[in-house]
Amino acid sequence: MKLKETCLASLTVIADGLDNPKGLCFGSDGCLYIAEAGTGGNLAAIPSASGQGDLYYGTSGAITKIDINSNSTPKRVLTGLPSVAFPDGTGAAGPHDIKFDAQGSPYVLIGYAANPEYRSRLGNNDLGKIIKVNFNTSCWEVIADIAQYELTHNPDQAEVVSNPLAFLVDKETSHNLVVVDAGANDILSVTTDGSQIKATAVLPKQVLTNPIFPGSGAQNFDKGHTPPPGAYRDARPSQIEIAPVPTSVAKGVDQAYYVSIFTGFPFPEGEAKIYRVDADDVTVFADGFTQLIDLTFDADENLYALQHMNQSGWKGKLEGSLIKIAPDGTRTTLLSGERLEAPVALVIGPDNAFYLINRGGRPGVGQVIRIEK
Repeated sequence: MKLKETCLASLTVIADGLDNPKGLCFGSDGCLYIAEAGTGGNLAAIPSASGQGDLYYGTSGAITKIDINSNSTPKRVLTGLPSVAFPDGTGAAGPHDIKFDAQGSPYVLIGYAANPEYRSRLGNNDLGKIIKVNFNTSCWEVIADIAQYELTHNPDQAEVVSNPLAFLVDKETSHNLVVVDAGANDILSVTTDGSQIKATAVLPKQVLTNPIFPGSGAQNFDKGHTPPPGAYRDARPSQIEIAPVPTSVAKGVDQAYYVSIFTGFPFPEGEAKIYRVDADDVTVFADGFTQLIDLTFDADENLYALQHMNQSGWKGKLEGSLIKIAPDGTRTTLLSGERLEAPVALVIGPDNAFYLINRGGRPGVGQVIRIEK
């Protein structure tokens, strides 16, 4: 493996003050669309998967649009989408990703981050589902229920939790939507008409030997998805099994899917991987990363990997990295730190620049930044 470092030209903030932004995509109109998970609400509540409190339901999720070719203000073009979060707006799950099909129709992936058995406590809602939206009417229709699939099938035969986090539209295979469920640890495929849904791969767990656990001064950086701070205070096993926690999926020119993993608690440094998934074959494509959160290919077959944080999140260091993996395996760190703070998503724009969500997963401070290649 070859390693290099370089610097990108410039970093510009083009949107600020977003509520827990999670995913972004360019539409056929050349505009950038951002999925904001919202800040929950003050309605009914369900227990979080982490055991650190209850998540409260509301309709604060939204889709925001940015016209990158003008100086116009970013505008929310769809509001009222479902969201759950802790009372302070952290730990949110709601609109997690947005993609467009070949006809320009938008689909939005709604997260959940809890046991699907509890979802009915919140009343009629679309958490844990894929919806097809109409920006002209501000209406949507449900395409598939990802959380229900986890409840019914539980493909990894582990704890029943669903948190669909990212997806792609595979325009070469009957318009399939390919989804990664960070709670269920699997990859699912569903047709855009919702007629079929199935798990196509389950990602493997990994065993950590002599893992490093948070100390007394550790930061509770993601209480929605991690155990309480004192969970391992009295008993610290020398070997544990952790979940992969898939976070993104991209399709290569070889027709295989490439999936990044975040890794589960205690988020070991250097243990995140990129898997190559081809039919039923799941192999490690690249490893040695920390808390991977997104992937994308460019036209030259370079794969770009985004690290949410360069160190275990509980250390309180929010600096992330953007890493380029060339077809020959050469890795180049394009940006590390330098205002890159807990990034969560990236896309390459029609102008060939990088667009990233910065300060993701936090209420009121999320950004979209543009970086020249």
